[in-house]
Amino acid sequence: MQADTLLTGGAVITMDPARRVIENGAVAVSDGIITAIGTAAELGEQVQAAEVIDATGHVVFPGLIDVHAHAGHGLIKTMGMHGGDRWEAICGEVYTQVSPPEFWHAEARLAALERLRFGVTTGVSLLGGGDTIMRSDHPDYAAAHCRGVLEVGTRSVVAIGPTRAPHPLTYADWESGNRRPYSVSFAQQFDTSKAVADDWHNTHAGRINIAMLYPVLRDEHERDMAAQDYADACDQSRAVRAYARDKGLIFTQDGHWRGSIRRAQALGLLGPDALLSHCIDLHDDEIALAAETDTKIAHNPSANASIAGRCPATEMMEIGVCVVLGSDATAPDRSGDMFRHMQQAMHYHRRHFRDADVLPIGRVLEMCTIDGAKALGMDERIGSLEVGKAADIVTLDLARPHLQPGNMPAHRLVCFANGNDVSNVMVGGEMVLRDARATRLDEAEVLRDAAAEAALMVERMGSAQDLALPSDFWGRKESQL
Repeated sequence: MQADTLLTGGAVITMDPARRVIENGAVAVSDGIITAIGTAAELGEQVQAAEVIDATGHVVFPGLIDVHAHAGHGLIKTMGMHGGDRWEAICGEVYTQVSPPEFWHAEARLAALERLRFGVTTGVSLLGGGDTIMRSDHPDYAAAHCRGVLEVGTRSVVAIGPTRAPHPLTYADWESGNRRPYSVSFAQQFDTSKAVADDWHNTHAGRINIAMLYPVLRDEHERDMAAQDYADACDQSRAVRAYARDKGLIFTQDGHWRGSIRRAQALGLLGPDALLSHCIDLHDDEIALAAETDTKIAHNPSANASIAGRCPATEMMEIGVCVVLGSDATAPDRSGDMFRHMQQAMHYHRRHFRDADVLPIGRVLEMCTIDGAKALGMDERIGSLEVGKAADIVTLDLARPHLQPGNMPAHRLVCFANGNDVSNVMVGGEMVLRDARATRLDEAEVLRDAAAEAALMVERMGSAQDLALPSDFWGRKESQL
């Protein structure tokens, strides 16, 4: 058998239906597809490869999948995070007022490189955040994000949609360094989202896909919004959901909690192609609704929402709900390192039940590999190492003090590894990270570009004070120091 690449000698964690772990294994790749999996001895005799990669002392596993994160956050990170709701307000201002396409391109490259170096080959990125604010006033912003991801070489599911009613909203663009504000209607945002889907969904060999979103409607929205505004929001959510179904796109929402899944069901938003994020403090009937409708749940154990309430992820998994793992990265206090979030997930639920056996190690790995692919409708292509699937493959170097002795590699991978242990990353058969060093891009240039765009953002907002060390940074007031 001829192959382009043979990775051999590592402990191969397949995540296939049998969950095989091949201690001295090998994976052959041709034309971007996995063509053989077996022991190193077997494939060494059967396969003639143009390139042989010695993975001895490494774990070989499917690319990790992050089902919930935010584009744009990478250039904001911890800004204003000590100031109550200030960080959310910054998001809203940046994403509507001071983020030209260059901002979205620089942030996309930075975030994609972070994911790449952490072994995340596929990630969902909401084009904005702060609960409702999306950069959906013009397709240029999504296009800039997509181009940035493609330059790095990972896969991105870009979620875009209108903001929550009422409309219109004031956005701004920048021409020749000057701010130009303008009014944006729901129709314009919806048309933008449709154009992005038409232009980018399932393009570039499946590296870019589009999801649709409409912000969650919760009890406080019906209580606090004008009656017509709330009615408009309900109608708009139905329209966006219908478009997603018609086009075969994932429909996602950020910020479900007590009672909102009931509302989503009443609006006809649930279903096997729906991905609901956070889902804290759900009622028993909402857990049952997720199971009955085969709705997918994005659990973000490191997010602030998981402090405000608890996602009953383990209870949902027990009745067959597909619960998958998201980072909610990269801000205000968390990275895109899915190893961190796997470990956090285990401790989060074990502490709740006071039971160290809750959420087994292998189960949490499923949440960000094969189950993550299932939640995105991609499990026929990615999520496991199986013959015929795309070669999204990661190797992780066990020759680190915190990973030795190198026995029990599956345990080492989940319980002790971190993203900086990743050595090689292949996406669709292309080695986009090699020997923990070489990527497609000049990384120093990417970092400089990101820093420049962040500085320009701060200057345009006049918010340098949001970068200062706050008085309570050490847990004491200045007067107490």
